[in-house]
Amino acid sequence: MVEVKLWGDHALFTRPEAKVERVSYDVMTPSAARGALEGILWRPAFKWHIREIAVLKPIKRFSLLRNEVNSLASSRSARAWQASGGGFNADEDRAQRHSLFLKDVAYLIKADIVMQPHVTEPLAKYVEMFNRRVQKGQCHHQPYLGTRECSAYFAPPDGSETPIELTSDLGRMLFDIEFQPARNGRLNYISHGGSGPGKVVRGTALPRFFHASLRNGVLTVPPELYARSGS
Repeated sequence: MVEVKLWGDHALFTRPEAKVERVSYDVMTPSAARGALEGILWRPAFKWHIREIAVLKPIKRFSLLRNEVNSLASSRSARAWQASGGGFNADEDRAQRHSLFLKDVAYLIKADIVMQPHVTEPLAKYVEMFNRRVQKGQCHHQPYLGTRECSAYFAPPDGSETPIELTSDLGRMLFDIEFQPARNGRLNYISHGGSGPGKVVRGTALPRFFHASLRNGVLTVPPELYARSGS
């Protein structure tokens, strides 16, 4: 098991039921924690299994009104503009949306490196590699807290980290997005969730949820969730 401390000025772990007006979960989700660790170290030889997320600072929120565009970026539209000489005017596609962020957050993440079945290299190699990168502040890309605009800083724990004294039922929380090949081929997706080059596969993306709770400031991820997903 490896440990890393993450913190930042703000975070936004968007609840999927709030698509337009974004609202954050009270606590970092397992998928957000996995994404942060993949930002520090990603290799096709292993997967990250998040075990615990300890909340180190009181949960505080703030609201923000931002200008956003309604349309998603599309390579098809870009090619059409290139052929016809058109373009995108953000002023004509802008809307103001409200978001509820978390403020001044810090977490202690405990996770396992789980080797792929075909890999013969020792687990210790990747544990040492991860710890070395954390110690030196190295990463593939800057980890973030939910959304890329919420940059995360990271460091090894120094032993003084203490979870907040809070026990709470968090309700249904997003565990992760499970990608499954589909016969109808309706959706393109990247076959892995890492930062490395991915293979485009036809399939479907299915969100998976679990009943989350905070016990003395610690969110424990049930290990059976990974067994059921085959990860």
